[in-house]
Amino acid sequence: MNATPRRGTQRPSEESERRELAELLPPPTVPGLDADRQLRLREELLRRTATAAEPQARPAPRAPYRRPARFRIAVPALACALAVVGVVTVDLGGPAGHDRAAVAGGGVAGTSHAVQLLDRIALAAAGAEQSTVRADQFVYVESRVAYAAQSAAGGPVTMAPVHTRQVWLSADGSGPGLLREEGGPDTRLGENGPVLQLDRPGETAGPDTPRGNGPSISAPTHAYVASLPTDPDALLKLIREQTRGEGQDPDQRAFTAIGDLLAETWAPPQVSAALCRAAERIPGVTVVASAVDAAGREGVAVARTAHGQQTQWVFDRTTYAFLGERTVLAEAGDAGPAGTVVGTSAVLAKAAVDRVGELPRTAG
Repeated sequence: MNATPRRGTQRPSEESERRELAELLPPPTVPGLDADRQLRLREELLRRTATAAEPQARPAPRAPYRRPARFRIAVPALACALAVVGVVTVDLGGPAGHDRAAVAGGGVAGTSHAVQLLDRIALAAAGAEQSTVRADQFVYVESRVAYAAQSAAGGPVTMAPVHTRQVWLSADGSGPGLLREEGGPDTRLGENGPVLQLDRPGETAGPDTPRGNGPSISAPTHAYVASLPTDPDALLKLIREQTRGEGQDPDQRAFTAIGDLLAETWAPPQVSAALCRAAERIPGVTVVASAVDAAGREGVAVARTAHGQQTQWVFDRTTYAFLGERTVLAEAGDAGPAGTVVGTSAVLAKAAVDRVGELPRTAG
Protein backbone atom coordinates (compact mmCIF):
# COMPACT_ATOMS: atom_id res chain seq x y z
CA MET A 1 0.00 0.00 0.00
CA ASN A 2 1.36 3.37 -0.91
CA ALA A 3 0.97 5.74 2.04
CA THR A 4 1.95 8.80 0.03
CA PRO A 5 -1.11 10.92 -0.82
CA ARG A 6 -1.55 11.78 -4.47
CA ARG A 7 -1.55 15.42 -3.45
CA GLY A 8 2.22 15.37 -3.21
CA THR A 9 2.65 14.41 -6.88
CA GLN A 10 0.39 16.99 -8.50
CA ARG A 11 1.76 19.29 -11.16
CA PRO A 12 2.56 22.95 -10.25
CA SER A 13 -0.32 24.15 -12.43
CA GLU A 14 -2.77 22.15 -10.33
CA GLU A 15 -1.30 23.56 -7.14
CA SER A 16 -1.73 27.06 -8.56
CA GLU A 17 -5.32 26.35 -9.51
CA ARG A 18 -6.11 25.10 -6.02
CA ARG A 19 -4.57 28.19 -4.43
CA GLU A 20 -6.60 30.39 -6.74
CA LEU A 21 -9.75 28.49 -5.79
CA ALA A 22 -9.00 28.88 -2.09
CA GLU A 23 -8.62 32.64 -2.61
CA LEU A 24 -12.17 32.76 -3.92
CA LEU A 25 -13.46 32.00 -0.44
CA PRO A 26 -14.43 35.19 1.39
CA PRO A 27 -14.93 35.30 5.15
CA PRO A 28 -18.77 35.56 5.10
CA THR A 29 -20.91 35.74 8.16
CA VAL A 30 -22.83 32.59 9.05
CA PRO A 31 -25.07 31.23 7.58
CA GLY A 32 -23.28 32.80 4.64
CA LEU A 33 -23.24 33.17 0.91
CA ASP A 34 -26.31 33.96 -1.15
CA ALA A 35 -27.57 31.22 -3.46
CA ASP A 36 -26.06 32.70 -6.64
CA ARG A 37 -22.60 33.10 -5.11
CA GLN A 38 -22.73 29.60 -3.63
CA LEU A 39 -23.71 28.14 -7.02
CA ARG A 40 -20.85 29.94 -8.77
CA LEU A 41 -18.32 28.64 -6.22
CA ARG A 42 -19.55 25.07 -6.61
CA GLU A 43 -19.50 25.31 -10.42
CA GLU A 44 -15.95 26.69 -10.30
CA LEU A 45 -14.80 23.84 -8.06
CA LEU A 46 -16.38 21.23 -10.32
CA ARG A 47 -14.80 22.81 -13.41
CA ARG A 48 -11.32 22.93 -11.92
CA THR A 49 -11.37 19.50 -10.29
CA ALA A 50 -12.74 17.92 -13.47
CA THR A 51 -9.60 18.95 -15.35
CA ALA A 52 -7.16 18.17 -12.53
CA ALA A 53 -8.60 15.01 -11.04
CA GLU A 54 -6.83 11.70 -11.39
CA PRO A 55 -8.63 8.38 -10.92
CA GLN A 56 -7.90 6.89 -7.51
CA ALA A 57 -7.42 3.18 -7.29
CA ARG A 58 -8.23 1.60 -3.98
CA PRO A 59 -5.20 -0.48 -2.96
CA ALA A 60 -6.03 -3.95 -1.78
CA PRO A 61 -6.06 -3.95 2.03
CA ARG A 62 -3.23 -5.73 3.75
CA ALA A 63 -2.77 -6.61 7.36
CA PRO A 64 -0.13 -4.37 8.96
CA TYR A 65 2.49 -5.96 11.16
CA ARG A 66 0.82 -4.37 14.17
CA ARG A 67 -2.45 -2.56 13.84
CA PRO A 68 -2.35 0.81 15.62
CA ALA A 69 -4.85 1.77 18.26
CA ARG A 70 -8.01 3.69 17.53
CA PHE A 71 -8.39 7.02 19.28
CA ARG A 72 -11.75 8.66 19.64
CA ILE A 73 -12.45 12.17 20.81
CA ALA A 74 -16.18 11.56 20.61
CA VAL A 75 -17.79 10.17 23.76
CA PRO A 76 -20.25 7.27 23.97
CA ALA A 77 -23.71 8.07 25.32
CA LEU A 78 -23.27 9.38 28.86
CA ALA A 79 -26.07 7.29 30.26
CA CYS A 80 -24.34 4.13 29.07
CA ALA A 81 -20.98 5.28 30.42
CA LEU A 82 -22.37 5.97 33.89
CA ALA A 83 -23.81 2.47 34.14
CA VAL A 84 -20.31 1.00 34.40
CA VAL A 85 -19.33 -0.10 37.89
CA GLY A 86 -16.61 2.06 39.44
CA VAL A 87 -15.47 5.37 38.06
CA VAL A 88 -15.82 6.18 34.40
CA THR A 89 -14.48 9.13 32.45
CA VAL A 90 -16.27 11.40 30.06
CA ASP A 91 -15.02 14.50 28.33
CA LEU A 92 -15.95 17.77 30.03
CA GLY A 93 -15.38 21.20 28.54
CA GLY A 94 -14.23 24.36 30.22
CA PRO A 95 -12.52 24.95 33.57
CA ALA A 96 -15.76 25.10 35.55
CA GLY A 97 -17.13 21.81 34.25
CA HIS A 98 -20.66 23.12 33.77
CA ASP A 99 -20.32 25.76 31.10
CA ARG A 100 -23.56 26.26 29.21
CA ALA A 101 -23.64 26.03 25.44
CA ALA A 102 -26.23 26.65 22.77
CA VAL A 103 -27.83 23.48 21.42
CA ALA A 104 -29.24 23.52 17.91
CA GLY A 105 -32.32 21.52 17.01
CA GLY A 106 -32.31 18.52 14.70
CA GLY A 107 -33.99 18.07 11.33
CA VAL A 108 -35.17 15.48 8.85
CA ALA A 109 -32.07 16.06 6.74
CA GLY A 110 -28.96 18.20 6.81
CA THR A 111 -30.43 21.70 7.11
CA SER A 112 -29.83 24.21 4.30
CA HIS A 113 -27.53 26.24 6.56
CA ALA A 114 -25.55 23.10 7.47
CA VAL A 115 -25.23 22.11 3.80
CA GLN A 116 -24.05 25.62 2.89
CA LEU A 117 -21.51 25.66 5.71
CA LEU A 118 -20.20 22.18 4.92
CA ASP A 119 -19.93 23.19 1.25
CA ARG A 120 -17.66 26.09 2.23
CA ILE A 121 -15.63 23.87 4.55
CA ALA A 122 -15.22 21.30 1.76
CA LEU A 123 -14.12 23.97 -0.72
CA ALA A 124 -11.51 25.25 1.72
CA ALA A 125 -10.32 21.70 2.49
CA ALA A 126 -9.96 20.86 -1.21
CA GLY A 127 -7.77 23.93 -1.72
CA ALA A 128 -5.50 23.25 1.25
CA GLU A 129 -1.91 22.08 0.91
CA GLN A 130 -0.44 19.15 2.75
CA SER A 131 3.01 17.68 2.90
CA THR A 132 3.70 14.13 1.78
CA VAL A 133 3.71 11.46 4.50
CA ARG A 134 6.08 8.57 3.79
CA ALA A 135 5.08 5.02 4.62
CA ASP A 136 7.89 4.74 7.18
CA GLN A 137 6.90 7.93 9.03
CA PHE A 138 4.50 8.63 11.89
CA VAL A 139 1.52 10.95 11.91
CA TYR A 140 1.72 13.23 14.95
CA VAL A 141 -1.43 14.80 16.40
CA GLU A 142 -1.32 17.22 19.33
CA SER A 143 -4.47 18.35 21.06
CA ARG A 144 -5.80 19.91 24.24
CA VAL A 145 -8.47 17.96 26.08
CA ALA A 146 -10.23 17.81 29.43
CA TYR A 147 -11.89 14.90 31.22
CA ALA A 148 -14.58 14.59 33.84
CA ALA A 149 -15.41 11.70 36.11
CA GLN A 150 -18.58 10.59 37.83
CA SER A 151 -18.96 7.66 40.15
CA ALA A 152 -21.30 4.91 39.02
CA ALA A 153 -23.16 5.52 42.28
CA GLY A 154 -23.99 9.04 41.11
CA GLY A 155 -22.99 12.42 42.46
CA PRO A 156 -21.63 15.50 40.75
CA VAL A 157 -19.56 15.39 37.58
CA THR A 158 -16.07 16.70 38.25
CA MET A 159 -13.18 17.37 35.92
CA ALA A 160 -9.43 17.67 35.71
CA PRO A 161 -7.79 20.69 34.08
CA VAL A 162 -7.46 20.93 30.32
CA HIS A 163 -4.20 19.22 29.38
CA THR A 164 -2.04 18.29 26.39
CA ARG A 165 -2.48 14.99 24.57
CA GLN A 166 0.03 13.77 21.94
CA VAL A 167 -0.30 10.75 19.66
CA TRP A 168 2.19 9.19 17.23
CA LEU A 169 0.73 6.61 14.81
CA SER A 170 2.61 4.64 12.16
CA ALA A 171 1.62 5.88 8.71
CA ASP A 172 1.32 2.37 7.26
CA GLY A 173 0.48 0.59 10.52
CA SER A 174 3.70 -1.44 10.52
CA GLY A 175 5.24 0.03 13.68
CA PRO A 176 4.19 0.66 17.29
CA GLY A 177 2.74 4.03 18.19
CA LEU A 178 2.72 6.13 21.33
CA LEU A 179 0.18 8.02 23.42
CA ARG A 180 1.47 10.73 25.77
CA GLU A 181 -0.91 12.60 28.06
CA GLU A 182 0.20 15.37 30.37
CA GLY A 183 0.21 14.14 33.96
CA GLY A 184 0.28 10.44 33.03
CA PRO A 185 2.75 7.79 31.89
CA ASP A 186 3.52 7.14 28.24
CA THR A 187 1.50 4.33 26.65
CA ARG A 188 3.14 2.25 23.93
CA LEU A 189 0.57 1.18 21.36
CA GLY A 190 0.78 -2.18 19.63
CA GLU A 191 4.23 -3.16 20.85
CA ASN A 192 5.28 -6.59 22.14
CA GLY A 193 1.94 -8.22 22.76
CA PRO A 194 -1.71 -7.54 22.13
CA VAL A 195 -2.54 -4.35 20.32
CA LEU A 196 -3.77 -1.80 22.84
CA GLN A 197 -7.10 -0.10 22.32
CA LEU A 198 -8.22 3.30 23.59
CA ASP A 199 -11.91 3.87 22.97
CA ARG A 200 -11.66 7.40 24.29
CA PRO A 201 -9.01 9.67 25.80
CA GLY A 202 -8.40 9.18 29.48
CA GLU A 203 -9.03 5.45 29.59
CA THR A 204 -6.41 2.90 30.49
CA ALA A 205 -5.36 1.02 27.39
CA GLY A 206 -6.40 -2.63 27.26
CA PRO A 207 -6.17 -5.56 24.82
CA ASP A 208 -8.09 -4.97 21.64
CA THR A 209 -10.56 -7.46 20.26
CA PRO A 210 -9.49 -8.38 16.73
CA ARG A 211 -11.78 -6.84 14.11
CA GLY A 212 -10.42 -8.53 11.01
CA ASN A 213 -7.34 -7.98 8.92
CA GLY A 214 -5.99 -4.59 8.04
CA PRO A 215 -7.02 -1.04 8.86
CA SER A 216 -10.58 0.24 8.65
CA ILE A 217 -12.75 3.30 9.24
CA SER A 218 -12.75 2.52 12.96
CA ALA A 219 -9.02 1.69 13.09
CA PRO A 220 -7.43 3.76 10.31
CA THR A 221 -3.83 4.21 9.29
CA HIS A 222 -2.73 7.22 7.28
CA ALA A 223 -2.28 5.00 4.24
CA TYR A 224 -5.84 3.74 4.58
CA VAL A 225 -7.28 7.25 4.98
CA ALA A 226 -5.35 8.42 1.91
CA SER A 227 -6.96 5.61 -0.11
CA LEU A 228 -10.57 6.45 0.82
CA PRO A 229 -12.94 7.31 -2.03
CA THR A 230 -13.36 11.00 -2.76
CA ASP A 231 -16.93 10.57 -4.01
CA PRO A 232 -19.10 11.58 -1.01
CA ASP A 233 -21.83 9.02 -1.69
CA ALA A 234 -19.36 6.16 -2.01
CA LEU A 235 -17.49 7.34 1.09
CA LEU A 236 -20.65 7.59 3.20
CA LYS A 237 -21.73 4.11 2.05
CA LEU A 238 -18.36 2.69 3.09
CA ILE A 239 -18.53 4.44 6.48
CA ARG A 240 -22.03 3.09 7.11
CA GLU A 241 -20.98 -0.43 6.16
CA GLN A 242 -17.89 -0.44 8.35
CA THR A 243 -19.56 1.08 11.42
CA ARG A 244 -22.55 -1.27 11.35
CA GLY A 245 -23.12 -2.79 14.78
CA GLU A 246 -21.26 -0.04 16.69
CA GLY A 247 -24.45 1.56 18.01
CA GLN A 248 -28.20 1.70 17.53
CA ASP A 249 -28.31 4.88 15.43
CA PRO A 250 -26.64 4.41 12.01
CA ASP A 251 -26.75 8.14 11.25
CA GLN A 252 -25.00 9.03 14.51
CA ARG A 253 -22.48 6.24 13.96
CA ALA A 254 -21.59 7.75 10.59
CA PHE A 255 -21.42 11.29 12.02
CA THR A 256 -19.18 10.14 14.87
CA ALA A 257 -16.88 8.23 12.52
CA ILE A 258 -16.44 11.26 10.26
CA GLY A 259 -15.66 13.42 13.29
CA ASP A 260 -13.04 10.91 14.44
CA LEU A 261 -11.37 10.98 11.02
CA LEU A 262 -11.35 14.79 10.94
CA ALA A 263 -9.93 15.01 14.46
CA GLU A 264 -7.40 12.21 14.70
CA THR A 265 -6.10 11.55 11.20
CA TRP A 266 -4.30 13.75 8.69
CA ALA A 267 -6.38 13.16 5.60
CA PRO A 268 -5.35 14.40 2.14
CA PRO A 269 -7.26 17.52 1.02
CA GLN A 270 -9.65 15.75 -1.35
CA VAL A 271 -10.51 13.12 1.28
CA SER A 272 -11.15 15.84 3.88
CA ALA A 273 -13.46 17.57 1.40
CA ALA A 274 -15.29 14.30 0.71
CA LEU A 275 -15.77 13.70 4.45
CA CYS A 276 -17.45 17.09 4.79
CA ARG A 277 -19.67 16.45 1.78
CA ALA A 278 -20.56 13.01 3.15
CA ALA A 279 -21.67 14.70 6.38
CA GLU A 280 -24.07 16.87 4.34
CA ARG A 281 -25.97 13.72 3.48
CA ILE A 282 -26.59 12.66 7.09
CA PRO A 283 -30.07 13.55 8.40
CA GLY A 284 -30.30 15.88 11.39
CA VAL A 285 -27.07 17.84 10.84
CA THR A 286 -27.42 21.46 11.96
CA VAL A 287 -25.33 24.61 12.59
CA VAL A 288 -24.41 26.16 15.94
CA ALA A 289 -23.50 29.80 15.26
CA SER A 290 -20.91 30.05 18.04
CA ALA A 291 -18.89 27.31 19.77
CA VAL A 292 -15.59 27.31 21.67
CA ASP A 293 -12.99 24.52 21.59
CA ALA A 294 -10.80 23.34 24.47
CA ALA A 295 -8.15 25.95 23.63
CA GLY A 296 -10.67 28.78 23.90
CA ARG A 297 -10.88 29.37 20.15
CA GLU A 298 -14.32 30.55 19.05
CA GLY A 299 -15.81 29.30 15.80
CA VAL A 300 -18.92 27.98 14.09
CA ALA A 301 -20.01 24.38 14.61
CA VAL A 302 -21.58 21.61 12.58
CA ALA A 303 -23.66 19.57 15.00
CA ARG A 304 -25.91 16.55 15.41
CA THR A 305 -28.07 15.54 18.38
CA ALA A 306 -28.65 11.93 19.46
CA HIS A 307 -29.32 10.11 22.72
CA GLY A 308 -29.58 13.30 24.76
CA GLN A 309 -26.25 14.72 23.60
CA GLN A 310 -25.17 17.01 20.80
CA THR A 311 -21.81 16.45 19.11
CA GLN A 312 -20.31 19.63 17.67
CA TRP A 313 -17.43 19.96 15.20
CA VAL A 314 -15.92 23.42 15.64
CA PHE A 315 -14.46 25.22 12.60
CA ASP A 316 -12.71 28.57 12.21
CA ARG A 317 -15.38 30.88 10.82
CA THR A 318 -12.91 32.61 8.43
CA THR A 319 -10.58 29.86 7.16
CA TYR A 320 -12.97 26.93 7.87
CA ALA A 321 -10.10 24.94 9.38
CA PHE A 322 -11.15 22.18 11.80
CA LEU A 323 -10.50 23.36 15.38
CA GLY A 324 -11.88 20.61 17.60
CA GLU A 325 -14.96 18.95 19.02
CA ARG A 326 -17.22 19.25 21.99
CA THR A 327 -20.21 17.36 23.34
CA VAL A 328 -23.13 19.17 24.98
CA LEU A 329 -26.09 17.80 26.92
CA ALA A 330 -29.23 18.33 24.84
CA GLU A 331 -31.50 17.59 27.80
CA ALA A 332 -31.21 17.75 31.55
CA GLY A 333 -29.90 14.71 33.40
CA ASP A 334 -27.77 13.55 36.31
CA ALA A 335 -24.68 15.17 34.75
CA GLY A 336 -26.28 18.62 34.59
CA PRO A 337 -28.86 20.79 32.87
CA ALA A 338 -29.33 21.02 29.12
CA GLY A 339 -26.48 23.00 27.59
CA THR A 340 -23.83 21.58 29.94
CA VAL A 341 -20.59 20.94 28.03
CA VAL A 342 -19.49 17.36 28.72
CA GLY A 343 -16.86 16.96 26.01
CA THR A 344 -14.14 19.19 24.59
CA SER A 345 -11.00 18.99 22.48
CA ALA A 346 -8.81 21.28 20.42
CA VAL A 347 -6.46 20.08 17.67
CA LEU A 348 -3.27 22.14 17.80
CA ALA A 349 -0.93 20.38 15.37
CA LYS A 350 -0.78 17.61 12.79
CA ALA A 351 2.48 16.67 11.13
CA ALA A 352 4.65 13.86 9.78
CA VAL A 353 7.72 12.89 11.84
CA ASP A 354 10.37 10.22 11.44
CA ARG A 355 10.31 8.66 14.90
CA VAL A 356 7.95 8.02 17.79
CA GLY A 357 8.34 10.79 20.36
CA GLU A 358 9.78 13.27 17.85
CA LEU A 359 8.15 16.69 17.74
CA PRO A 360 7.66 18.61 14.49
CA ARG A 361 9.47 21.91 14.29
CA THR A 362 6.21 23.85 14.62
CA ALA A 363 5.04 21.93 17.72
CA GLY A 364 5.80 22.89 21.27
